[in-house]
Amino acid sequence: MISVIIPTLNAEERFAACLTALVPAAVEGLVREVIVVDAGSTDHTLKIADQAGVDVVTSEAGRGLQLRSGARRARQQWLLFLHADTVLSPGWDIEAAEFMDRVETGRQRPMAATFTFALDDYGAAPRMLEWLVAMRGLLLGLPYGDQGLLIPRQLYDEVGGFQPIPLMEDVAIVRRLGRRRIWRLRSGAVTGSSRYRTEGYLRRVMRNQLCLALYAVGVPPTRIAGIYANGAPAAQEADAAKAAADAAPPERRRRINSA
Repeated sequence: MISVIIPTLNAEERFAACLTALVPAAVEGLVREVIVVDAGSTDHTLKIADQAGVDVVTSEAGRGLQLRSGARRARQQWLLFLHADTVLSPGWDIEAAEFMDRVETGRQRPMAATFTFALDDYGAAPRMLEWLVAMRGLLLGLPYGDQGLLIPRQLYDEVGGFQPIPLMEDVAIVRRLGRRRIWRLRSGAVTGSSRYRTEGYLRRVMRNQLCLALYAVGVPPTRIAGIYANGAPAAQEADAAKAAADAAPPERRRRINSA
């Protein structure tokens, strides 16, 4: 059974759709709990979580820290890490259950799975980016964090889990897993494209690649985070994260009805 962990910070735009995509799996009993780890949202994110009846954890800002915090509280033997602006395509739960069964019965070695990257936008630019992400996964074995990560608890603990770093937490964990322990599911993970449209696809992709290259040569994630935040939307998010971290009380958990 699956514990879903979703980090949030002012994520209202696609958050309801993200949670709705989990409902069929919850009805079937595959998803047993949804843990939202919020870093001080000031929009309707927490209201959406309340209405969905999920568990809410408050945490200091930083996606790596939020994911790690959520994993510590998860009770199930499979963990699904999901971004709040990512919507899994219909039927994802059937394919995921088949993958989990193969691992649990020993027909497939212990490994994690990611979904197929897609964007909720039309035109040539999003399709080209989807193709580039697919090639990146095929050639380098480096899926993006917004492709989700479905992983057995035992394997997650074995590789040390998500690190409490401000950026590149997804790259760090898939590197420790290694490409031979990552299976790509056919089901889509449709991610919001508003940031790409706002900044421009080329500008955002180039900055992402620069950050990845700097991380590959050993530049600390704290320094890379400053470069990543040069874009206006990212800078606003970084400012919000800092303000939330300054204002947040020690980590606490507000239990709502478990999904």
